[in-house]
Amino acid sequence: MGLPEHSGLDLHAKWPRGPRDLITDVPGVRVGHATLKGGDVHTGVTAVLPHGGNCFREKVMAGASVINGFGKSVGLIQIEELGTIETPILLTNTLSVGTVCEALTQYMLEDNPDIGVTTGTVNCLVTECNDGRLNDIRGLHVRPEHVRQALACAGEDFQEGAVGGGTGMVCLGLKGGIGSASRLVEADGRTYTIGALVMSNFGEPGNLVIGGKHYDTRLGREEKKDQGSIIMLLATDLPLNERQLKRLAKRSTVALGRVGSYCGNGSGDIAIAFTTANRLPHYSEKCVLDVKMFYDENIDRVFEAGVEAVEEAIVSSLYHAETTTGIRGNHYLGLQEFLARYGGL
Repeated sequence: MGLPEHSGLDLHAKWPRGPRDLITDVPGVRVGHATLKGGDVHTGVTAVLPHGGNCFREKVMAGASVINGFGKSVGLIQIEELGTIETPILLTNTLSVGTVCEALTQYMLEDNPDIGVTTGTVNCLVTECNDGRLNDIRGLHVRPEHVRQALACAGEDFQEGAVGGGTGMVCLGLKGGIGSASRLVEADGRTYTIGALVMSNFGEPGNLVIGGKHYDTRLGREEKKDQGSIIMLLATDLPLNERQLKRLAKRSTVALGRVGSYCGNGSGDIAIAFTTANRLPHYSEKCVLDVKMFYDENIDRVFEAGVEAVEEAIVSSLYHAETTTGIRGNHYLGLQEFLARYGGL
């Protein structure tokens, strides 16, 4: 999906899109949702599986960038220290991180009876944004079974918009949510893929920019602050090391600036990048492992394509999100309805 050509929104993309224009254009990556929607409940879980095997036994090399640290994610410290991810990546609302982390831990224990017995424990990766403007966040409606549902239904094709962890999110004065996109990069005669998935919940109303065009999304609201957060995931089959992946994640800041964010004081802006090309075994008889990396002097193409993918993923999250009325009567237009009503603003 990504951003359809018929959307009329021109991001001036330089790099070609993948066949699905989704993060799952990276071979092996899968995404699933569990969506809770009705009355005052607008929340859920999104699961991103880095590959089709056992992530604990076959870890992916990764890097993270905490652009603004107003957040409650779990698992980032070990990415910073070891440069690996060893579980699926789950996205949910702020107050459900504990429940989701426990459910993901149980899921990993079932597949790996050695965890905590003959080997170390597991570093689960759970990310969050605050969906309290539309969701009854105090109700703690996300339960362990919703984590299982998201993991079980993960596949190459998935919905964007107000689904999964993005069900109750708000972005730049409009309805936010889950968005994804991908870009193709040529290197040494081979085509590689960079895919992005975001959970958008950031930005000051009135600051939205798409393809260099400003859209006034205030619609009479008094909100003036850059509220909320965004989780940005980047996946690739390019052979990058953990240092290069951290650099790629850091460039997500450029995409945020392009769509109108200034990474406000109360915003949790976190980017995580991983590669399926460099996998590290949990057990090895070797002391020295072979990994590949990209030549730094040629890596600008990777950075630029990654920025494009994140930018489009953010816009796609708005485009696919339908207009929603949530708790306390809070009402946010989806981008498509906003453009139909006020496209000239």
